[in-house]
Amino acid sequence: MVETLSIAVIGAPGVGKTSIIRQFIYNDFSEVYTPTRTRYVYRPSVILNGNMYELKILDVPPISSFPSSSSQEWLDLRCRGVRNANAYILVYDICCVESFEYVKMIRQQIVENREGSSSEVPILVVGNKRDLQRQRFMPRRAVSVLVKKTWKCGYVECSAKFNWHVVLLFKELLGIAVARGMRQNHTSIRLQGALQRNRCTIM
Repeated sequence: MVETLSIAVIGAPGVGKTSIIRQFIYNDFSEVYTPTRTRYVYRPSVILNGNMYELKILDVPPISSFPSSSSQEWLDLRCRGVRNANAYILVYDICCVESFEYVKMIRQQIVENREGSSSEVPILVVGNKRDLQRQRFMPRRAVSVLVKKTWKCGYVECSAKFNWHVVLLFKELLGIAVARGMRQNHTSIRLQGALQRNRCTIM
């Protein structure tokens, strides 16, 4: 039986959430910015450590806050499925401090409002637009230490434009999610191949 993992991708406007997802699934990037106005669901398949997983990737439009209850989640169409996601990718723009503050707020709300043990929910903070490295608002090491040591989250930087570390960030998140969900330690996860056109990624 193929396991399904639900991943919510959340971030401020213009940070590249959709671009990251589309690079991962379709190996595609558009220079034209189109704001995400409604929730969109992608359903690629990946092979990780010899096992196949169906992914349900939620491309979440900018939300003012993480839904604090199931009723709030269902009242706002943009939030459907966000509270019960198996994992979260919180994206910010390394050149925009406001987008990082947004991620900081959402991450805190996830910890406070998730049902059950919130510490078990995998959260990966992703700094996008690494190709604009010279314009960043904070050194990479400082952000990494804050996110990993203080927030207890994973941290990866990527460039959706140049498809740099995009597969890596999904591999990283899935490794944590699978290990926690199945109570097994997948230390041997490695990148085994590139993205295939049939929307199945071998990781």
